Amino acid sequence: MKIRVGLGFDVHQLEEGRDFFLGGIKLPATKGATGHSDADVLIHAICDALLGAANLRDIGFHYSNKDPRWSGMDSKFFLKDVIRMLTEQGWTVENVDCTICLEAPKVNPHISEMKKVLAPLMNIEEADISIKATTAEKLGYVGREEGVNAYAVALIKKE
Repeated sequence: MKIRVGLGFDVHQLEEGRDFFLGGIKLPATKGATGHSDADVLIHAICDALLGAANLRDIGFHYSNKDPRWSGMDSKFFLKDVIRMLTEQGWTVENVDCTICLEAPKVNPHISEMKKVLAPLMNIEEADISIKATTAEKLGYVGREEGVNAYAVALIKKE
């Protein structure tokens, strides 16, 4: 058996009046993330962690923000397609561990719903997904509520 680990990071600006998608769900919020797709920072970080673990470059390589096909795209599409790429190479996901850094809205009440959405996309159990949330204690772009970021670590295996 072969195992690999990958690290993903993503960041997006926040803007008043935009929908806020995080972990595959729409959160109630006054600000939403801006980006070429739906700007789901958590799914983007997970995709980069998985792609990195499999040595398949990064999300921007596969889904360029210059390509109009991905404009406004639901990020769950990207995650499903990343899993397809891994599966084609014989990899399966063992677990992912994620941290979201955001001042508002509060993420903890939505973590269970995110896990319900993400688990079937990665063909894993909800128990194999860890999602944590923290603030930046009012420091930097996150603390000023100008942006959101997420980190993800993924473990994959090949028999």
